[in-house]
Amino acid sequence: MSAVAPSELVERIWERDPTLWTGHDEAKWLGWLDEPMRMRSRVDDLVRFVDEVAAPGQIDTFVLLGMGGSSLAPEVLKRTFGAGDFHVLDTTHPALIRHATETLDLDATLFLVASKSGTTLETRCHLDWFWDRAGKRGENFAAITDPGSELQSLARERGFRATFDGEPTIGGRYSALSVFGLVPAALMGVDLVRLLERVEEIVEACHGEEGNPGLELGLELGNGWLEGRDKVTINPNPGGFGLWAEQLLAESTGKDEKGLIPAPGESPEGPDRQAPEVRLPAPYELGQEFYRWEFATAIAGSILGINPFDQPNVQAAKDKTNDVLAAGGEPDVEPRGSLEELFAQGRPGDYVAIQAFIDPARERELEPLIERARSETGCVVTHGLGPRYLHSTGQLHKGGPNTGLFVQVVDDPGEELRIPGRKLGFRRLIRAQAAGDFASLEERGRRIVRVRLEDL
Repeated sequence: MSAVAPSELVERIWERDPTLWTGHDEAKWLGWLDEPMRMRSRVDDLVRFVDEVAAPGQIDTFVLLGMGGSSLAPEVLKRTFGAGDFHVLDTTHPALIRHATETLDLDATLFLVASKSGTTLETRCHLDWFWDRAGKRGENFAAITDPGSELQSLARERGFRATFDGEPTIGGRYSALSVFGLVPAALMGVDLVRLLERVEEIVEACHGEEGNPGLELGLELGNGWLEGRDKVTINPNPGGFGLWAEQLLAESTGKDEKGLIPAPGESPEGPDRQAPEVRLPAPYELGQEFYRWEFATAIAGSILGINPFDQPNVQAAKDKTNDVLAAGGEPDVEPRGSLEELFAQGRPGDYVAIQAFIDPARERELEPLIERARSETGCVVTHGLGPRYLHSTGQLHKGGPNTGLFVQVVDDPGEELRIPGRKLGFRRLIRAQAAGDFASLEERGRRIVRVRLEDL
């Protein structure tokens, strides 16, 4: 596939030619190519919605309930634009959910429920919890979901303030410049016209062969992979851009035992690493950078010879989680294996993935483990919070190359928080997710241990 000329790569993407990749269903997932132009016609509606919601004395805080493709672009937007009154909830850890419930003024908070499928387990559990706590008032809720989804029906039934239809031809990780990214951006006070004008410039540039920023980055990523440099360091990492790029690269390319392994913040020094530039000189360049990396990932996917728009192994961990929950009782998250023995297995070209099912407020406590992993293995070290990473890098861990050394970290989630209308609580859910992913990785012959945060 690497023999395809650059001009032909560009031409065939815009022709929506699925044979550029695997010849399967790729053509039906290319709506992101034109989405910025479609969104220009929706800007007035989004601005009107914000004006209505943010009327004096009504709403002054916004909480996005979403996972993966529904949450990572909003998180990067929030950090980039410094939106202090906008929060993203993408954990099932009881400590953080309890903290949010106690500190938010629920009367003055709008909950934005974002799920493309409308059935995402974590998001629906968040909705069940806050719907009950916020007095079951539809005016305090809005939804972003694909037309015809279960969530769309529920929003209508409950009288949500608004429902925004997603574009069905866009997968979650390519949705940053759709309603999944731009409704949150509007609520943050971002000037959408200004943002999209900059994006349209790069869309135009991505039509050509010369001076095509998406093509250039895609060739850099793909050719780097061909040369054995499959670790993509993303450094500097302004506004947490790597959180979003990490999902885009890992979930798009990590399959068929191949994959680009994103490593935000890691050193670019090493024969298995490449260091593409992140171009974010100012906040309003973020939309351009989202688009450049999306286009580049599609190009790189062609060079790898994979379908960059599916995620065939993501369901595995969900199924294992459901098995654990169905078994009843307390999920088994006891320590397993030895860090010393795991790290001793590190070889050139391997990577360490620290998967922490912990209170996000304790993330800094992982630093000694990250440093130890680097020094004892000499490998790239990645880390992510669970269950967030299940919707981000989880596909790569199971479908990509078997070069990962996996460390699952758990903490004591504290007392149970029962989820209204469900036969489980958040404590049991996050522990089942940890147990389920461990089993899924183990089943694939991945090298994995489990440790307690308190024992580090």
